Amino acid sequence: MPLQNDLNTLATNRGIYIALIFALVAEKLSLYYEHQQWLTKSQGASLDADWLARNKLRLAIGQRKNLSELSDQLAKHIAATLTREAGLYTVHEMMESLNPNYQSSIAQSLMVECESVFDTGFIQGNRNQSGELE
Repeated sequence: MPLQNDLNTLATNRGIYIALIFALVAEKLSLYYEHQQWLTKSQGASLDADWLARNKLRLAIGQRKNLSELSDQLAKHIAATLTREAGLYTVHEMMESLNPNYQSSIAQSLMVECESVFDTGFIQGNRNQSGELE
């Protein structure tokens, strides 16, 4: 049973990391389209800490900064490939999708992209041997 518990923990952590990347991408794009500014890596890590604290969860600052960096790269890629109007619509769909009762094919596609970003890790060398972010 310990192996099953370890696998469940890894799957749960992976899901949390991917959800944090998605939420950060939504926040970063929202700020960008509203104010033409990007959140810094530290600001993203602080947002992560706030969201995690609501659920009585914690991640080390290094892990939060790495997730922030991954989300930053994806958010900037999305902003560079969409028109402003399409970007605003995408952000709206992402923000609405933070509510689990809202279904959006755009947000589902972007969640898959967040999963891919996490799995491939745009930042080389940010994972330890067990697959955890460092």
